[in-house]
Amino acid sequence: MTHGPVAQDATAQGAVAQGPAAQGTAASEAAASGAAAPEAGAERPRRKRPRPGERRLQILQALAGMLEQPQGERVTTAALAARLQVSEAALYRHFASKAQMFEGLIEFIESTLFGLINQITRDEEDALSQIQQILNLLLTFSERNPGMTRVLVGDALINEDDRLQVRINQLLDRLELSLKQCFRTAMVQEHLPPDTDAGARADLLLSYVLGRWIRYAKGGFRRMPTENAAIQIGFFVG
Repeated sequence: MTHGPVAQDATAQGAVAQGPAAQGTAASEAAASGAAAPEAGAERPRRKRPRPGERRLQILQALAGMLEQPQGERVTTAALAARLQVSEAALYRHFASKAQMFEGLIEFIESTLFGLINQITRDEEDALSQIQQILNLLLTFSERNPGMTRVLVGDALINEDDRLQVRINQLLDRLELSLKQCFRTAMVQEHLPPDTDAGARADLLLSYVLGRWIRYAKGGFRRMPTENAAIQIGFFVG
C-alpha cells in the first residue's frame, strides 16, 4: 500500500539533513568552476531564511528523528536545538513549549492515519477488506515511523505534559471507533452474523495493533510490526 503522507514525511527528513551540507557543496562547486571569490570587506550573501512553516516542519522532523534512538533517552530542547544547529530561542519562536512540539507530532499522526482510513473506506466497498487494509495501514505506519510509534504507545510521553497522553488516548478511541463502524458495515453486508459484538471485535483488533507497536518500540525496533501480519490478521478477519 502506498502511503502518501508517510512518504512526504521521509522526504522532509531528507531535506532537513541536507541543509548545511548542501550549502557547503554548492560553495565548493562554485569555487571549482572558477567563480570569483568575494573581495575582502565585501558583504557576504545572507543565509537563506526558511519559508513560512518550513522551520516548524524541520523541528518536528528533528524531534521524530531523535525519538528513533533505541535507547529512548528523554528529548530536551537543548539537544533538539543542537541537532538543528539553532538556538533554543529559535525553537520557541515556532512552539511555545516542548509539549506543543509533541502536539504537532500527534496532529501529524492523526491527520495521516485518518486521512488514509477515510480513503480506504471510500474506495473499498467490502467492509472486511476495509478492516484488513486499516490494520495493515496501522502496522506499516508504525514500521516506517519508529519515533512516532514511541509517541503512540506513550513511551516518549513519560514525564511530559499529561495532556499529551490524553490526546493519544483520544486518537486510539477514534481508531477503535473506525474499526467498530467497519464491523457494523460488515454485519449489514451479511459478512458477519447479526448478533456480532462490533465493539468487542474492534477492541480486540486495536489491542492487537497496540501489542505490535509496543513490542516494536520496547524491543529496540528489531521486531517489525508487519512480521507475520498477513497470517495474524487472517485469524481476526477470515
